[in-house]
Amino acid sequence: MATTTMGTPAARARRAVGLGAIAVVLLVWTLLPIYHMVMMALSPDGEVFERHLWPQNPTLENFWTVLTAGDFFIEQFWRQLWNSIYVAVVTTLLVLAIGTLASFAIARLRPRWGNALSNAALATYVVPTSFLAIPLYQAMATYSLLDTAWALILSMTAFASPYAMWVFTQYAKSGIPRELDESARVDGATNWQIYFRIYLPLMRPVLVAIGTYAMLSAWNEYLLAFLLLNSAENMTLPVALGSFLNTDQVPWNLLMATSLFYAVPPVIVYYVFRKNVTSGMTAGGVKT
Repeated sequence: MATTTMGTPAARARRAVGLGAIAVVLLVWTLLPIYHMVMMALSPDGEVFERHLWPQNPTLENFWTVLTAGDFFIEQFWRQLWNSIYVAVVTTLLVLAIGTLASFAIARLRPRWGNALSNAALATYVVPTSFLAIPLYQAMATYSLLDTAWALILSMTAFASPYAMWVFTQYAKSGIPRELDESARVDGATNWQIYFRIYLPLMRPVLVAIGTYAMLSAWNEYLLAFLLLNSAENMTLPVALGSFLNTDQVPWNLLMATSLFYAVPPVIVYYVFRKNVTSGMTAGGVKT
């Protein structure tokens, strides 16, 4: 059989070169904003907007100012960083708890309207978050939760839990044999024992994936955090970073240095769990 044009070594080489060029362009496009952030963070006050590929007099003073909270804009930096961590971690734990319990009830106990409930949960995402912001504000005001971390935690949990429940349910139906439950019940195991000793351990890949999704969603949330948190002591870092823009003389170098510190934790989380994130997200797409 004659070798086709697309299968010749020359054609494969050209295809590889073309794909490599596209990859390089996408990489440069992706890294360009990060490069500008680093360049501005290393620039002293008088060189922030000078047109150079690299600062003429690079300095680490901006990073030191952030670490020591030595400026008016970041005097609550460590408190606000802790607020962001606290909101992200507690939200993640609540989303995992609610999602796994709901999916266990739907996928293993099989209530009459379980499938309809699982699919209906996704309908909550039809309404944009911005449309629900005011009702959420009123609800938190009713329960005296405004300007507290729990206002943001409960809001983010409400938004992330339906997706978590749906993914967990699909994964449980397709990836965990019901024969394990039946064998455990024959041995006298209760539903709680099956949940803790069989269900949760076998859900580990998708637990990591959804946990990472919930954590990053809470970590990066701005709209609800801006609306529900008012005081500098209770706000999270995204809102604090936005406050840099409330002045005519924006300290861009300090803003970029703070932003780089803020960007490090999610990058670490993603690269630590990246394999589980990929496998867990795709596993939830199989529907039985």
